[in-house]
Amino acid sequence: MKEPIDVAVLGATGTVGQKFVRLLEGHPMFRLSELVASERSAGRVYADVVAWKQETSLPAEAAGVVVQPLHAELSSSILFSGLDSSVAGEAEQRYADLGHTVISNASNHRMGDQVPLVIPEINPDHFDLVHHQPSPGAIITNSNCSSMFLAMALAPIHRTFGVEKVQVTTMQAISGAGYPGVASLDILGNVIPFIRNEEEKLEEEVAKILGTLSGDRVFPASFAVSAQCNRVPVYDGHTETVSVELTRNAALEEVREALSGFRGLPQERGLPSAPTAPLILVDEPDRPQPARDVWRSNGMATLIGRLRPCPVLDYKMVILGHNTVRGAAGAAILNAEAFVSLGYLPRQ
Repeated sequence: MKEPIDVAVLGATGTVGQKFVRLLEGHPMFRLSELVASERSAGRVYADVVAWKQETSLPAEAAGVVVQPLHAELSSSILFSGLDSSVAGEAEQRYADLGHTVISNASNHRMGDQVPLVIPEINPDHFDLVHHQPSPGAIITNSNCSSMFLAMALAPIHRTFGVEKVQVTTMQAISGAGYPGVASLDILGNVIPFIRNEEEKLEEEVAKILGTLSGDRVFPASFAVSAQCNRVPVYDGHTETVSVELTRNAALEEVREALSGFRGLPQERGLPSAPTAPLILVDEPDRPQPARDVWRSNGMATLIGRLRPCPVLDYKMVILGHNTVRGAAGAAILNAEAFVSLGYLPRQ
């Protein structure tokens, strides 16, 4: 068995950084070796500086690691970035210039022409963009959490029948806003019909993910996405109601078969973080629900329910995904697993 690859977490004390630490515990491919956070945390052990907010105990392997500042020189091959977008862009580029592979959850580099925006079940060929990056290292991104679940549901439909138009309305959990999230007096008993930049991310990122790689860039998918995003008083789990118009006619059972049979590289290669089925169809008329379904497949699957004809477009459905697992840290770890599995590390 190969020796695990040393990895670091950037922004280790934040919401996504903590999820990285939790998901990397006992990982068969990666060994958590370095933790990076702000200057005020640097020089102290992780257990003393992190306000641990995860569902499980702080992993012993991380508790005693001395936190390093963001400008530190690191030895790990792969850096998982949970940095806030206010600092992520410059820091991630600097580490790529130093030869590290940065797997980023931040939005700064996602739409760069030579930066892969990858969901490995859908577009692992987009990893080839790293060959066109000027740095000795690389930057690889996963999508916004809401974009993740929509792209997962649309991928088999688009491949099989073609997609012309998409209308999506999101109901996004407060954990997606980071800790401490949204003030209680704003969110309790309320719906906030605006999340800054979220609609733009959905409309742009899904087109890139489902686009076609040609040379040193991706040509986006041509269908239009109209998004409306809302923050709701749910702790974990983003729900999306979606209507889609197809390029060619398809019976309901054909659409169900395309969704339920969808598999990709992570399933074919049995990657450690991969769900057995990336899409799970639920048949109960009142599901999926965040409180009851978000942790299915360890939070790494996208759930689809209420698939039915739409009187305006062709079909409509309800989508649910775990926003801080498959929509954030878990997605980045799965990207790293796929990147390594395909032989990109070290860069060829």
